[in-house]
Amino acid sequence: MADYTYHPRYVASSRHDIIRSRMSHTIKNKQKLILRSKRIRGQFEALERVLDEGRDCSEVLQIISAARGAVNSLMTELLEGHIRHHVLDPKRKPNSEQTMAADEVIDMVKTYLR
Repeated sequence: MADYTYHPRYVASSRHDIIRSRMSHTIKNKQKLILRSKRIRGQFEALERVLDEGRDCSEVLQIISAARGAVNSLMTELLEGHIRHHVLDPKRKPNSEQTMAADEVIDMVKTYLR
């Protein structure tokens, strides 16, 4: 784990405060993220089943594609939260240039992870 104690945005009174400030958006959405990860696990379990059963490659590829899409969607959501809550300083209102730059990066992430 990287040491964020020297970064001005991550100055906190304890290691727990540092972790909490870095993870606030994941803690806030914890149940939603856990539910999504359970769905992804179900997709990989389905993949294992169809492989074990020797099903047609088109079925296997369809399940892989769905699982990949679900993982990419989750990653996109987490990256967007990271950019909005950690790259932009949530304690200061970002100016329009910063917001536009963040939106551009988020759009690029969404495009490449589709």
